[in-house]
Amino acid sequence: MQSNKAEDAVALFDAIHSVDRPSLITALARAMERQSRRPTCFLQVNIGDEAQKGGCAIDELPAVLEAARAVDLPIGGLMAVPPADTEAAPYFALLAKLARDHDLDGLSMGMSGDYETAVMLGATHVRIGSALFGARA
Repeated sequence: MQSNKAEDAVALFDAIHSVDRPSLITALARAMERQSRRPTCFLQVNIGDEAQKGGCAIDELPAVLEAARAVDLPIGGLMAVPPADTEAAPYFALLAKLARDHDLDGLSMGMSGDYETAVMLGATHVRIGSALFGARA
């Protein structure tokens, strides 16, 4: 998510699943303060270390988490999308371990093609848009 969309995101959504950097954390915290609204935020981790995907690197997670906690962002947990066309289970297990290591309960992981595996490995939130609405055009 772009930082300049923080105001709209805070106004429109009850949960934001793509918080991945300090500048976005700052923008969201300011928007929440102005609007007196506090949607739950999931910190996005680039679990497969893919250049084309958003999310903080695994080794950056402690700093991102510290930045979020410093401004009292309502952290719901971690979010990740594993690399396409690979077995998702090891990535989901790694995200679950990272959440446990950082005392976080929520896990936003799994999409229409792998949500069952995600749920078995602890997902609390899944994104199943194409299962509900069909494939994108």
